[in-house]
Amino acid sequence: MRCDCELEAKNGEERRVLVTLLLINAGMFVLEMAFGIFAQSTALIADALDMLADAAVYGIGLYAVGRAIRHKVRAARVSGVLQMLLGLGVLFEVIRRFVTGSAPEPQIMIGIGVLALIANSVCLALIAKHRDGEIHMRASWIFSRNDVLANLGVVIAGVLVAAIDSYLPDLIVGGVIAAIVVSGGIRIIREAKHELATNG
Repeated sequence: MRCDCELEAKNGEERRVLVTLLLINAGMFVLEMAFGIFAQSTALIADALDMLADAAVYGIGLYAVGRAIRHKVRAARVSGVLQMLLGLGVLFEVIRRFVTGSAPEPQIMIGIGVLALIANSVCLALIAKHRDGEIHMRASWIFSRNDVLANLGVVIAGVLVAAIDSYLPDLIVGGVIAAIVVSGGIRIIREAKHELATNG
């Protein structure tokens, strides 16, 4: 059984990691959303909303650090529901832009996508050692990993938009990001349910 000092050190490390992840994702949300609107890029807007959801996830995770397992499960469940709602919102935006049309700027998509990829790679490295930890930290790992995939998708979409002079890659990648966000939310809700059944 761990002594109180070991638990406090572990909790302190988790808090520091989550605060860093929260700040990075909140900053990237503002940047990506601004450039996504300016560049008329659904993929960038989708990625920005993913950043917002993750910032909220890390904030919820901070609440759960050091608390009883039921609080950690509740935090993970709320995180999963939030991810699903934002993912569905992105899908609505993809459908709207498919109907109304758009003219995304590929250079901005690629540049901001690369910047977001670097930011989320840092986040992934920070959270990696906690990926097999408690449920609230596993949730943070899942969402950070999904972010890297989403960022790669934005960069690829920008390249394709430039190569074939079509807005469709932007919409397709936006839809894929939304699907990744929704599936990540579903997965963490299932894990939270299993954790509660096992340790609740």
